[in-house]
Amino acid sequence: MNNHLVFNWVGNRESFVDEPSIIELGNMIIGRYGGNSSAGQYKNEDGCFVMSNPEQDWEFVILLDAHNSSESAELIVEAFSQIKGDVQGALSLSTNEAFQNLQRITLNLFQSEDFLEACERIKGETACLIVARKGNYCWWFSVGDCLFYLHHPELSSLGQYQVNQRHFFEWIGQVNTFSQAVPCFSSGAKELRKGVNHLLMITDGLVECPGEPFIEPKAIFGEFSNSSNKDGVSRLLDRIQANNVRDSTTIISWAVLNKEEATIPSNER
Repeated sequence: MNNHLVFNWVGNRESFVDEPSIIELGNMIIGRYGGNSSAGQYKNEDGCFVMSNPEQDWEFVILLDAHNSSESAELIVEAFSQIKGDVQGALSLSTNEAFQNLQRITLNLFQSEDFLEACERIKGETACLIVARKGNYCWWFSVGDCLFYLHHPELSSLGQYQVNQRHFFEWIGQVNTFSQAVPCFSSGAKELRKGVNHLLMITDGLVECPGEPFIEPKAIFGEFSNSSNKDGVSRLLDRIQANNVRDSTTIISWAVLNKEEATIPSNER
């Protein structure tokens, strides 16, 4: 029997203002912080939808950072909840087929007439970052400015941490890239390196915290040095709380051990 772990949350259900929260879902840590009320925060419009299947060796994560209301984050969480069987089915295929199908499923949903009409009826819009990891590859789909990092010593030694590019003025919801003449989004796939790969998804409260302690990804991953995944996420949230952050922050962090050889230059074989 397939062991699907499923979790979803939107900040209007529980805001975590002044109260950092850490939960574990399989090998994944989900950290949530609504911001400091002393800085003027009173709500949380982040959201997430998380699934994993350890038996089939995959994770599927949606991270959302809405504004002007949480309705757009709620809409996407509900939409993917309804088609989670399609997502699970896609991820049971070979890795290449899985990612091709996830791209198709995602675009079909966001461009469907029902979804576009629902977007017109809500208040506000959201950034949306989707990451799927299967085997020794990951696929990502991004609208807006959420961030996806990948830490591995071979990459960090070259200064590479960030997988996607933040794109401002892109959203899904009341203002909607998929209602434009040409929908604007970015997507790609990445090979994991051999050994431990640390995947990290964040909303921008972490990098826009007063004092900018985590503007550089090296500083973010420094909080995980010689500590557990859970403790590292906890330290990130504690630091931004101490810095009197106002914006909400959601962090999804997990490590993958890849035993496969990764691509190297022909002259280094």
